[in-house]
Amino acid sequence: MSAEREIIKEYSNKELTVIWKPKKCIHAAECVKRLPEVYNPDEKPWIKADNATAEALKSQIQACPSGALSYKIVGENTKEELYLETKVEVLENGPLLVYGTLHVTKPNGEKEQKNKTTAFCRCGASQNKPYCDGSHIKSGFKG
Repeated sequence: MSAEREIIKEYSNKELTVIWKPKKCIHAAECVKRLPEVYNPDEKPWIKADNATAEALKSQIQACPSGALSYKIVGENTKEELYLETKVEVLENGPLLVYGTLHVTKPNGEKEQKNKTTAFCRCGASQNKPYCDGSHIKSGFKG
């Protein structure tokens, strides 16, 4: 088990709760591009779920390339789907995205299960290997 605890933040409106896992975020800014009225990294809180409909939020969250954003419907007992079809996508000048349920063993032997989308580093600069942390942007990675 990792000594570092995962930070999870939740932002709710009357219908839906947006769940953000900052360690998974690769800073592709798809959230900001698609719903700037909801996502503004220069403000606190940076997510204002009340500024969009549940359907608009769901659509944007499904486009999050890292899986850092997810949601749950208020009042429903939902579970993250454990087994999804596996799909691999290479983002230009960015990470390798793997969709589906994965069992990852880190170099230190720690094992993790990843659901939905996992972004793997291709540039070598990530401080959170094997995962992407957005360092490819600062390093000017091309690939």
